[in-house]
Amino acid sequence: MTRRATLIVVPREVSVRELRNRTAEVVAAVRSGERLSLTVNRTPVADIVPHAPAHDPWVASTTLRRIVEEAGADDRLLDDLAVVRGTTIDES
Repeated sequence: MTRRATLIVVPREVSVRELRNRTAEVVAAVRSGERLSLTVNRTPVADIVPHAPAHDPWVASTTLRRIVEEAGADDRLLDDLAVVRGTTIDES
């Protein structure tokens, strides 16, 4: 039986002072994909991570209908979605 080692990636710590004095180097590290942990008095306070563009989880109804037709989903799926589409969300 072979055991696999689990690789845990621990972000490099960057103090507020280092960030202030070496901003360009810190930004370059993040730009290259490195994840950093910002610290104040050696206590982590924030993560500095590469930007990931948010994607819109919604798709056009025509796209959804095409997916349903191609996938051969349950015939009642569109009826169920019509019920959900008719509900409102309380934003309070």
